Amino acid sequence: MRVTQNLYSASLMLLTDLYQLTMAYGYWKAQKSEEEAVFNLFFRSNPFKGGYSIACGLDYVIDFLDNFKFTESDLEYLATLTGNDHKPLFERGFLDYLGQMRFQCDVEAIPEGTVVFPHEPLLKIRGPLVQCQIIETALLNIINFQTLIATKSSRVCIAAEGESVLEFGLRRAQGIDGSLSASRAAYIGGASATSNVLAGKLFGIPVRGTHAHSWIMSFDSELEAFDTYAAAMPNNCVFLVDTYNTLEGVKNAIKSGLELRKKGFEMTGVRLDSGDLAYLSSQARVLLDEAGFPEAAIVATNDLDEYLIYSLKQQAAKINVWGVGTRLVTAYEQPALGGVYKLAAIKNRKGTWDYKVKLSEQAIKVSNPGLQQVRRFYTAEGLMLSDMIFDTDNPPKEGSDTLIVDPMDMTRRKRIAVSTPYTDLLTPIFKGGKKVYDSPSPQAIRKRAMEQLQLLHPSFKRFANPHAYPVGLEQNLYELKTSLILKLRALD
Repeated sequence: MRVTQNLYSASLMLLTDLYQLTMAYGYWKAQKSEEEAVFNLFFRSNPFKGGYSIACGLDYVIDFLDNFKFTESDLEYLATLTGNDHKPLFERGFLDYLGQMRFQCDVEAIPEGTVVFPHEPLLKIRGPLVQCQIIETALLNIINFQTLIATKSSRVCIAAEGESVLEFGLRRAQGIDGSLSASRAAYIGGASATSNVLAGKLFGIPVRGTHAHSWIMSFDSELEAFDTYAAAMPNNCVFLVDTYNTLEGVKNAIKSGLELRKKGFEMTGVRLDSGDLAYLSSQARVLLDEAGFPEAAIVATNDLDEYLIYSLKQQAAKINVWGVGTRLVTAYEQPALGGVYKLAAIKNRKGTWDYKVKLSEQAIKVSNPGLQQVRRFYTAEGLMLSDMIFDTDNPPKEGSDTLIVDPMDMTRRKRIAVSTPYTDLLTPIFKGGKKVYDSPSPQAIRKRAMEQLQLLHPSFKRFANPHAYPVGLEQNLYELKTSLILKLRALD
């Protein structure tokens, strides 16, 4: 059973923008609702000025589409909506149509935990136009946030250089679902545990935590607080040492640790939550080592992110466990991914595809047409080499080299030798509305993300001025896009 199955008991069909339903009504009125269409969900630029992203949120999408059904309560509410003439916004016949609707689309997706790049379709939806349209907002809501947080988490873990990262963001997260989906995405991105107990229950994520400053302050002395906590939970002792004086707190933790050792238990470590973390961790390490606690961890919190962790590493801080909260679960410096969902093709009355492209004065906002697939090429050593977006109805010729063109700059082209190994990334998830995909566990997805990052050259993972990973349109698709643009420009 998927861990996200029936995560929400109420219908989520109205988790949408009103314009999705007004367009759906318009399609129905125009007798276009059953026309076959293809939409792609993608993002235009990597978050955090980075060189990659981590796909995340697919299992939530599966749960949403598995429960695709307008309830009587949904329809009753929609019947109350009125236009500017105070008359019903939707005809009863349309509401009946929604009530009888069952999901019929084909869905392909890049599996969670995969390293992905701008303009690549993370999801491809093919089916009745009205259904493809109605699900847009929910899919963007799910994929945008979780991909953003998984990417942020992976960056934090890269900065930590293999040391444990704990996700501590529940109290600062954006609401209940913001916390649950952030905890899941942070784990997939590489965090080793969370403080969020509900996320632990739902997703099987390890949970961590000991005590707060209030515990210390509720006793007459810090030492008494440590001793009392050690007596209550001798197998869970990471002492928070900065309530009054950090280094004195470390000394008190050592005293409690020595008493704990006499009882056959070991102090796990100390936590620093304020002050000069580089200096204090170095001094704490000396005190702990001299007292016979070389294995005691030094945990740091206090508004950490990948940049501060990197800086502390450069200062030779003696921290080996990183508790990251607010700046992880809120994606502090970039609160949204900016993914979009665009129509790429619609089948005409002759039964052939009319390819669609959205134009803009900004090249980055011109969409790619076609029934897209993403092909990832690898070097002989197994590292990621480049990605190609191609049209499955007009694929590259077998047995010959492939030319890919940068969609942002036609002068940037790359020839891929015919012998180059590759994998096609988009995987069938639903066929005709029926699920055909077995979701891996969050643990397996996390493992995939870590393995994927090992295949990506370090130049794409650095925080400052990362190298741009080559993603191009296959030559046939590029030429198709160009012809569509020229045709549409001629209509201006």
